[in-house]
Amino acid sequence: MIEHFFMCPHCWQEISMLLDPAYSQTYVEDCEVCCNPMEVQVSFEEGELTSFEAIELGQ
Repeated sequence: MIEHFFMCPHCWQEISMLLDPAYSQTYVEDCEVCCNPMEVQVSFEEGELTSFEAIELGQ
């Protein structure tokens, strides 16, 4: 697992997530600070993080 730090698209606080480098994925996760939902899109190539995006979902 890889810990990745980023800014929440809702509250702009720095948070982190544990990512599994075994595969790329898209899923919905709640911010650990403000509890608002975000869509997380993660891509890996050969175990290296190549793309990470957290997109704000509804308010």
